[in-house]
Amino acid sequence: MDLKIELMINGKIRVAEVKASDRLIDTLRENFGLVSVKEGCGAGECGACTVLMDGEAVCSCAVPTFQADGHDILTVEGLEENGELDVIQQSFIDCDAVQCGFCTPGMIMSAKALLLKNPSPSREEIRTALAGNICRCTGYTQILDAVETAAKRIGRCHR
Repeated sequence: MDLKIELMINGKIRVAEVKASDRLIDTLRENFGLVSVKEGCGAGECGACTVLMDGEAVCSCAVPTFQADGHDILTVEGLEENGELDVIQQSFIDCDAVQCGFCTPGMIMSAKALLLKNPSPSREEIRTALAGNICRCTGYTQILDAVETAAKRIGRCHR
């Protein structure tokens, strides 16, 4: 049975017909072409598919699409504004926090969720917020540096 759902994706209302068993990751990738959302484990344990749902980081492989109906979804594709990268994206580049890139969108979205709630996190708070994201290239030091850098840049913007 198909269900009609409506999502606010990256600031735009999007409608799709989905099956009750469809996962949010599949809907985002297949229905809307949002390929930054990567499937790593398929069990909500690696964080590669992290998106923000109403500002909260969620593993989209573990969310049935029908449960996202009516919610606000943000992916990496929605971070750029007027051709400018989000401060977190730019910090990942500046701190060489991108290696193979597979985990990067999920890391960025987890960092975005953290910085929305806490614009000045400690290194330990960053570590905790990113604990659900796995980097197989072991670039954790640069990733932590990138989130710290983004937080400092955000702090300068709000003064």
